[in-house]
Amino acid sequence: MSLGNPVLLLTLAAAAFYTLGCRRKFFILPAFLIQAGYMFYRGMLLGRMPIVGPHDTLFFLSASIALFGFPLTFKQENSRPLFYSVTALSLLFLFLSLPFKPHSSPLPPVLKTVWFEAHVALSFFSYALFGIGAVLGAVFLSAGEKRSELLQYKTIVVGYFLFSAAMVFGGIWAYLAWGTYWLWTPKELWTVILWLFYGLYLHARLTSRWTGRPAALLGIVGFIIVMFTYLGVSLLMKSSHSF
Repeated sequence: MSLGNPVLLLTLAAAAFYTLGCRRKFFILPAFLIQAGYMFYRGMLLGRMPIVGPHDTLFFLSASIALFGFPLTFKQENSRPLFYSVTALSLLFLFLSLPFKPHSSPLPPVLKTVWFEAHVALSFFSYALFGIGAVLGAVFLSAGEKRSELLQYKTIVVGYFLFSAAMVFGGIWAYLAWGTYWLWTPKELWTVILWLFYGLYLHARLTSRWTGRPAALLGIVGFIIVMFTYLGVSLLMKSSHSF
């Protein structure tokens, strides 16, 4: 990808502001606005949300992590570890989007529905929250700050609610597209595994012996399952959800 490529230039500009944000938090705002502006421009150009294909979804995930993650840093007394970790995670997905070409071709009829867009957007909002939950778990394990583990729990609760809503919208989309709510594809099976795992986390977290280190570890393992459900299944297995 050449330096004359506008996507690369926008990515480098956003990355530069995120890096500057590690010194002064003010710079996080222009970094996020660059990402949001790029997605808005592509949305206007395409006449739909730019959330199809690995480039768009990785970019969307990066922006979602910034959207949800940085406000949480203001709830921490020692916010630097969380701030640096959220910045690193957002930058990781931002740069991972670069090798893939933006998906600009017309969508097939089955994807031209608000149910599809709601399903994908809510899924990646929940992925972002699960990622932030993993970061909070890592901060808790390294620093032992109880506030981080509590924030991890609250973040995952919200992510679980959004993920559940995404599954409902996905079922509606599947019914309208294929006449059935369930197709037994690898993506759907791993989505259920992910939903059950976080359900297990939320139930375990209510018991005293799972509070603290065990819950923090479960939150980290959960995000590993998220990444396999998102990238592993999409890139390695044939499915109606594949890129």
